[in-house]
Amino acid sequence: MAKKIAVKVKIPVNILKEGKIYVAHSPVLDLSTSGKTFTQVRKRFSEVVQIFLEELNEAGTLDEALTDLGWKKIASQMTPPVQVTQDLIDVNVPAVN
Repeated sequence: MAKKIAVKVKIPVNILKEGKIYVAHSPVLDLSTSGKTFTQVRKRFSEVVQIFLEELNEAGTLDEALTDLGWKKIASQMTPPVQVTQDLIDVNVPAVN
């Protein structure tokens, strides 16, 4: 049996500041975490992704879960969907009473 080799993949991560808390979210994995600082949230997000992928791999469901999230297998490697842009769209939000 051939040994599987881990590959590095860049995934898009959105980091927002909500009050005093930073929130990191990646649409290509549908994962989020939070932290008190920008540096902390980046580190935590990296850890969460690693745990998520390791657990899926150990369960034997990594390919299935990533496929469900829109990933494609290209040359026997899972590749995330391409984020085309991050845009701002005007919407009407009802006034709060």
